[in-house]
Amino acid sequence: MKQPKARKQLHILEAHNDRRVDNYFWLNQREDPSVIRHLEAENAYREAKTAHTKPLQNKLFDEIVARIAQMDMSVPFRFNGYFYTSRFEEGQEYPIFSRRKGALETAEEIMLNVNELAQGFAYFTVGGRSVSPDNQWLAFGTDTVSRRLYVLQFKNLETGEILPERIENTSGSAVWAADNKTIFYTLKDADTLRSCRIMRHVLGTNSTTDDVCIFEETDETFGTTVYKTKSQQFIVIGSFSTVSNEYRILSADNPTGEFQLFEPRARHHEHAIDHAGDTFYIVTNWQAKNFRLMKIAAKSEILKSSNPKISDNTEGSFRKENWSEVVPHRADVLLEGIEVFKDFMVLSERQNGLTQIRVIKNDGTNGVKNDYYVDFGEEVFMAYTGINPDFENDTLRLGFTSLTTPNSVFDYKMNNRTFTLLKQEAVLDPTFDPKNYVSKRLFATAADGVKIPISIVFRKNLFKKRQNPALLYGYGSYGHSMDPTFSSARLSLLDRGFVYAIAHIRGGQELGRQWYEEGKLLKKQNTFSDFIACGEALITEGYSARRRLTAMGGSAGGLLMGAVVNQRPDLWRGIIAAVPFVDVVTTMLDETIPLTTGEFDEWGNPKDATYYEYMKSYSPYDQVSAQAYPPMLVTTGLHDSQVQYFEPAKWVAKLRELRTNRRTPLYLFCNMTTGHGGASGRFERYREVAMEYAFLLDLVGIKD
Repeated sequence: MKQPKARKQLHILEAHNDRRVDNYFWLNQREDPSVIRHLEAENAYREAKTAHTKPLQNKLFDEIVARIAQMDMSVPFRFNGYFYTSRFEEGQEYPIFSRRKGALETAEEIMLNVNELAQGFAYFTVGGRSVSPDNQWLAFGTDTVSRRLYVLQFKNLETGEILPERIENTSGSAVWAADNKTIFYTLKDADTLRSCRIMRHVLGTNSTTDDVCIFEETDETFGTTVYKTKSQQFIVIGSFSTVSNEYRILSADNPTGEFQLFEPRARHHEHAIDHAGDTFYIVTNWQAKNFRLMKIAAKSEILKSSNPKISDNTEGSFRKENWSEVVPHRADVLLEGIEVFKDFMVLSERQNGLTQIRVIKNDGTNGVKNDYYVDFGEEVFMAYTGINPDFENDTLRLGFTSLTTPNSVFDYKMNNRTFTLLKQEAVLDPTFDPKNYVSKRLFATAADGVKIPISIVFRKNLFKKRQNPALLYGYGSYGHSMDPTFSSARLSLLDRGFVYAIAHIRGGQELGRQWYEEGKLLKKQNTFSDFIACGEALITEGYSARRRLTAMGGSAGGLLMGAVVNQRPDLWRGIIAAVPFVDVVTTMLDETIPLTTGEFDEWGNPKDATYYEYMKSYSPYDQVSAQAYPPMLVTTGLHDSQVQYFEPAKWVAKLRELRTNRRTPLYLFCNMTTGHGGASGRFERYREVAMEYAFLLDLVGIKD
């Protein structure tokens, strides 16, 4: 079968006296039948050329699904008199959300059976779910397209009736006021997908005519959201960009009142606020690169619904000059978040690339030291706080996982430091034993001499130095840290001799805020050279070998794949680029494309010539050249809201045109019914995983 050949249609892009030719620009016309035909031709070509791996794909899918418990239930958590949980029934793709009143032994109340709602849809997902304070009403969002534009709906939990009122183009979540009838929600721009307005809706009214816009974020580099504090006393409107935040607060029992500005936005001031007890807590980078914890008392005036607004200039307002320090800044520790209890404060911190849970007791009773770290007994792991809505509690719900330990949920008694395991992810494979696998931490030396951590896992009895195939995974953007977590699906690679590695490259935040800042804007090249250094280290240290090393990344990690395959095509036996952001310059110049304006502080604004030239120097689509490229599998979704389908489609077309080794596998998979996250079903999503794994295994000669 011949490779699909996209027609070339001359299109000139000009900026800063620079002229770029984009012969495949026409592929961005989603409604053009010839575009759909081209994508379908790419799918047909991939199917034909990988037909010999179909038995392996089916085998991989079956074994991955077989490891997953068909009947499964989340750990219940208590909130406002009810225990909430979600569960899966045998053979079902979607969850059932339910609750029990007062005790776990009482009758189950099914709130939503998503399997029933999803009937007739190729894609279906439920967004945020929130219950009214009187426990009678459920607000929830549904998306049937995968564009992350949710329809907000309401269900009477006493009668089971879903109201006819539907609010379109929302973020999917809603916040209830204390009156049990007023909700606040986020409205999105249907074209740019930016969260731009906070609306107020009263249950039973017409959303198209009666809803009130109470806040509009007019700065296109910002988005907006609304949430309720842990205390349930305040509704908070948040505005957010890459480098700054701003909040407005309102007493939840006065929904028609005016929101008060907490602290005016300032460029490069990032912070988050929450309220518990009688105090607002602020995690802030004000005079603290790695963030510190501050607090300020909640003023009695704003707690009273009769006087909800305080002038922005009132003495004793919530400005940062009035905050007091609780936990100071530390140069070697990144403060990521907090969980506040009556007698304890729990900090989520990151040190030496690993997450830590730190407990601070308000006093020294019961013989417990005031300040300690939870000991998990492993060297390479991820720890996190779970759902902890009860302020009065002395028990912390937390989670733990590592490359060899399935995700585990614990109740942790903070007074006596004891764990109670509530649930560990089931691995339904009688041969699975964590002791069969080895997890290690390796360091690569970057081009500028910086040490880059790598997390590694492999099956002990299958490891042969300098012989194993390896998969190196990376992301390296937005300060998003790639933590070493367990995957039962990944066992299908490990049990066939693969070494799996995560490159903790700059652009993430594993080693603190500076780690992120050294991999963004005009330092983005560090992200790519770090990843290349990690790949070379795996070979040098004997964890893989040349012609056995593969790589994978998705979204911004797909950009990473595009850059490293241009810069070092010889290093990789194969590449998987999932939903890759590869046409950086063109996308960032087009503010009509979803999410572009909010990205300027991550990548730079190419309307500035300096950023334009720098972006162009690494943009995968712009830098495709006449050279030999390794085998590649590129994936996308027609309805992708984050990275538009035409970026990977254009990239593959240009690679087909310019590469010098045209018989080397180059495949595009376009899911015609989904978006950025792939299939919505619990099991169905693993068909794409099986396809990706079969591609890698076939490249290194593993046929079964």
